Amino acid sequence: MTATVETLGDRATRVVPDAVTIEAVDAARDAATVQAWLAHPASAFWQMGHLDVAGVRDYLADVADHPHQDGWLGRVDGVPAFYAETYDPARVLLVGVHDAAPGDVGMHLLVAPPPEDPADRTPGLTDAVMAAVVRFCLAPEGRAGARVVVEPDVRNRAIAAKNAAAGFRVLRDVEIDEGGHTKRAALSVCTRADFAASPLGALAGAGRAADPGLAPHLRPDLAEHAHRHLAAKALAELAHERLFRPEPDPEPALAHDEGSGAPPRFVLALDGATYRFAARTFALEHWVVDPASITRTAPGGTDLPVDALELVAELQPLLQIPDDLVATYLEELSSTLAAACAKRDRELSGAAPQVPELRSALVPARVGDGTDEADDDRRRADAFQAAEAAMTEGHPGFLANNGRIGFSLDDYRAYAPERGERLRLVWLAARREHAHLAVGDGLTEEGLYRDELSGAERAAFADRLRARNLDPAEYLYLPVHPWQWQHRVPITFAADVARGDLVPVGVGADEYQPQQSIRTMFNRTRPERHYVKVALAIQNMGFLRGLSPAYMRDTPAINDWVAGVVEGDATLRDAGFGVLRERASVGYTGDVYHRTARPSAHRKMLAALWRESPLPRTAPGERLATMASLLHRDASGRSLAAALVRESGLDPEAWLRAYLDAYLYPLVHCLRAHDLAFMPHGENLVLVLRDGVVRRVFMKDIGEEIAVLGERALPPGVERVQSVVDGDEKALAIFTDVFDGVLRHLAGILAVDGVLPEDRFWAVVSGVLDRHEDEHPELAGRVELRGAQFAHSCLNRLQLRNTLQMVDLTDQSASLLYAGTMANPVAR
Repeated sequence: MTATVETLGDRATRVVPDAVTIEAVDAARDAATVQAWLAHPASAFWQMGHLDVAGVRDYLADVADHPHQDGWLGRVDGVPAFYAETYDPARVLLVGVHDAAPGDVGMHLLVAPPPEDPADRTPGLTDAVMAAVVRFCLAPEGRAGARVVVEPDVRNRAIAAKNAAAGFRVLRDVEIDEGGHTKRAALSVCTRADFAASPLGALAGAGRAADPGLAPHLRPDLAEHAHRHLAAKALAELAHERLFRPEPDPEPALAHDEGSGAPPRFVLALDGATYRFAARTFALEHWVVDPASITRTAPGGTDLPVDALELVAELQPLLQIPDDLVATYLEELSSTLAAACAKRDRELSGAAPQVPELRSALVPARVGDGTDEADDDRRRADAFQAAEAAMTEGHPGFLANNGRIGFSLDDYRAYAPERGERLRLVWLAARREHAHLAVGDGLTEEGLYRDELSGAERAAFADRLRARNLDPAEYLYLPVHPWQWQHRVPITFAADVARGDLVPVGVGADEYQPQQSIRTMFNRTRPERHYVKVALAIQNMGFLRGLSPAYMRDTPAINDWVAGVVEGDATLRDAGFGVLRERASVGYTGDVYHRTARPSAHRKMLAALWRESPLPRTAPGERLATMASLLHRDASGRSLAAALVRESGLDPEAWLRAYLDAYLYPLVHCLRAHDLAFMPHGENLVLVLRDGVVRRVFMKDIGEEIAVLGERALPPGVERVQSVVDGDEKALAIFTDVFDGVLRHLAGILAVDGVLPEDRFWAVVSGVLDRHEDEHPELAGRVELRGAQFAHSCLNRLQLRNTLQMVDLTDQSASLLYAGTMANPVAR
């Protein structure tokens, strides 16, 4: 087939859309052509390859005669090139499956299989066909639809990517009966606005409407639960950090009866109110406060409502938050409260999966039991992201951990990780002389953009630059979050946009899901592709969450070096420990903020990086989950960790040992063998599970959060991660970040749920440390982890001191705050 093509200047070509025509199918005339297409292996998802010409003729005639569907033959330069069907989804195929709206037009598309000889193929043909068909469905001179509906087989990755490029948004997976067999389909829709903003919409020559709805999650019952949850956390974590010490409750009616099995009761008397509550205490001064037990009374004995914001105000004489930051901290806490209400509302309504559903997703049927590998790939991605969105707690230690100052209600609904929604990134062209792109080993600029952007996207972006008389070769492409585009780029960087140093070139095709690390996006259209981390630039949990272009310059080199250390160490390889490398980074520095003398958060608003996805490094039957999931409880109080232990069939100690062999053992080895410390909290670890058991882990967030804590020769560009400290402070990389930051919470969950007593928990931890010392006696003395005490580093104290910037990232060690020492639960 020949086609009218246009050369784009960078060796890319595309079919000119006007070369595509669409006409009603003629069953007698077109049956042989369509039958040959259906019989080709590339058309397997149509499941009509068994039909002969007569059978296809009858099928086309039935479609043409049907009152609610039509068949169409498409040509390119007059040559038959595709077959399309349109239908009314309210009456055909999707009845009972899709809530059809007026103006919905269902669509199927079959493109002629490509020639066997690649030299005979026409680049961009499928893009042009898809663009023409969607335009036909929406245009007044075509089907005049308001929205196009498609339902491709979930295994059809090729059509998923093409649908994404045309602006389709996946609503959900559905089961569809197709004449005797059931298809699991990705029900998707595309509005005129979606198509106009898409790369293929731009190709065809074709902007989120605000939803002013109420806030149904802000109601008394949900707020009561959220206040109690946050008050219980405040009492527990601030007592853990020794900002106050609750005393045993002396009131006879409330005192603890040791024989009852109920937890002890405590009292905290403040100037404005007195709090009483039941709590269990564990090693590392860990408190587990029962939210339902909390009472608050006025000095005269009058009952008062439990209010987390009032608790902080009443604690202010002890907390000593700077006067000019009290309101800022309370605003972050209020936002955290609102998010807690919304999360519980979703859980109670069934919109968020509960522990039984998460357990089932993370412990699948074995591959071979009716599940093929392609379907397992999709289920693996779905389970991974279902667990990611189901998390309700945020950071287990911080109180104000969902601040997100800057998000509106609509922004929250669209972009909060727990909503599990999908978004498309906005792309800017940044003038090269004011920007930089750094790529890791084996990657090039051309390769990065080719993999992350389709040909249609690159063509559309280049067209938009040329339309402004700008040369695409003089620009780099930089992705930004939709919120960032709305609130930062055209306002904070208005001058840069106006003079053409920053040029908005379009909305990307791929759909992404925000992760618990709110700046990080997972590619749902192509899950094997990279995460994208953007400089969102909202205030959240003690920092403006941006990305520094200066830091981004060295990020790929740092990641390559860390990956080389990990991959070159036989102990780490045997443990299955891996890192998800940040393969490329881009940053813009042409703004006036980079020319002022004093560094500021404004220098961290325009940068991005691309990080490896764990999906390609997992096998059939394996499942992925954020490590934060091990600390998760659902709306009914069920623990996912306890559920996984029970589902695994292992003894709890064996299950815990497998997890610690994958998590703790490699971290200890990295510190002792390489002076290499990570930031190993729940959001930074991806667990690889099989049959509910953690088998290995992936560490992420390398460039910003690793440190070399000893004197070692480092390659150029990597030196900035070196921070030489003494042995006691070096050990805090395990004591503070692992023992105190993760394991004390997990120990409390397993103990409270009756799964594993805490003495046995810490005995297993000790056993893992013993094993490392036995297997590596030459390293045992390098970092002492079995001493009686360690320094008690406090996280909330940092945020209370300065909720705008907890630590100086250029000297984190000097920023730490301590509250004496803590008894080591694994002391010899």
